Amino acid sequence: MTDKRLVLMVGLPRSGKTTAARYISTQWQAPIVNPDAIRLALHGQAFYPQAEPMVWAIAKTMVRSLFLAGHDTVIVDACNNTKKRRAEWKSWQEEWELESVTVYETKEALLKRARDNSALIATIERMIEQYEPVEHGECAEDWYIDRKSDEEYQLVRQEGLEPSPN
Repeated sequence: MTDKRLVLMVGLPRSGKTTAARYISTQWQAPIVNPDAIRLALHGQAFYPQAEPMVWAIAKTMVRSLFLAGHDTVIVDACNNTKKRRAEWKSWQEEWELESVTVYETKEALLKRARDNSALIATIERMIEQYEPVEHGECAEDWYIDRKSDEEYQLVRQEGLEPSPN
């Protein structure tokens, strides 16, 4: 058992994960590792397939280094929409407890937010089909964001199964 916890944000693109991660970061005084920011710093694009192994290697190195620097909680602000992606973080679970925070949003709202970006719309459609909800027991703690308004959030412990984003 460890006193370190890695919090995985879970949600589709444009669901509000980054905003929720920032909220949680202020509540828990936890740094955020954001693969989107790594991509922009590395190659200046939202997505470049050949660079993805490097992006994730950097993200994992950042997480480990933040724990080594003395942080008790680190947040990974990425989609983490499949069991396979979450399992990559879970494989290091002896080093930290894995928690998830799911941000739900309707398909209509996601597509509306991406309306000016046809490539992102296609990505959202594909990711909806691939989406695998966090199963009870997959992480040490499962949470979801209850959005009271665009600026007001409540972090709620997840009970039971998640609704589908469809």
